[in-house]
Amino acid sequence: WHLFSTPPEGDEGFDQSSILRQQQLANNGRQIREDPIKMSRRSAIMASAASSLLFIAPTIAAAKGANGLILQTAPTSGLRWADAKVGSGDVMQLGSTASIDYSMASTAGRFPSIYSTKNGDTPYRWTLGDGSTIQGIELAILGSAEEGIPPMKPGGIRRVIVPNSLGFVSLIQQSGSVSPASKNKKCLAGNEGSVGPIPPKDAPDGAYQRWYQFYCNPRIPYQPDLVLDLKLYGKRAAR
Repeated sequence: WHLFSTPPEGDEGFDQSSILRQQQLANNGRQIREDPIKMSRRSAIMASAASSLLFIAPTIAAAKGANGLILQTAPTSGLRWADAKVGSGDVMQLGSTASIDYSMASTAGRFPSIYSTKNGDTPYRWTLGDGSTIQGIELAILGSAEEGIPPMKPGGIRRVIVPNSLGFVSLIQQSGSVSPASKNKKCLAGNEGSVGPIPPKDAPDGAYQRWYQFYCNPRIPYQPDLVLDLKLYGKRAAR
């Protein structure tokens, strides 16, 4: 279901050539003349890579351009969002139990993709408004009339780019100063003061380490924007 997988049936905006064009523009930024055979081989390699990657480039431009998505920007919070699929049914309210699958990436670093529950882990669950989850996700799900963000409905899939003010910035702040890494228990899911979703520490492929490097590292007080693909489930939370 994530936004860079097989194009949804009947959705012409989600074509592989669009992904490749965005990747070529991001990587090149200028016209390059090469031997046609070499270009054909490169195109084949890029097509193969694009089919396996979740996020094609560590930039906001790539995140908002791929698959033909046009992101809207909330005027006050700065949250950016676009729906790949609009759900149906009743919207969630504060106090409701939310259940999502998500794919997470950063807008910085050489390897922006961080973690996805679609790797086989259970969906992420919490009670809306209980303080356990970053504000950017709750705003994306609950919506805001003042910000012009419609609420998500069950079955919907939404891409959001979360500014650091709505992300994990609270994890590295303690009593107004940056907290030492050795004493910061907030960096582990489930501990007092932590906010999710945080990849499990034993997640494969170094997912937790990548997340920590960007979002709970006291040596990097400025956190890059967070890119999330969210799939919201209804009351019967299931895959």
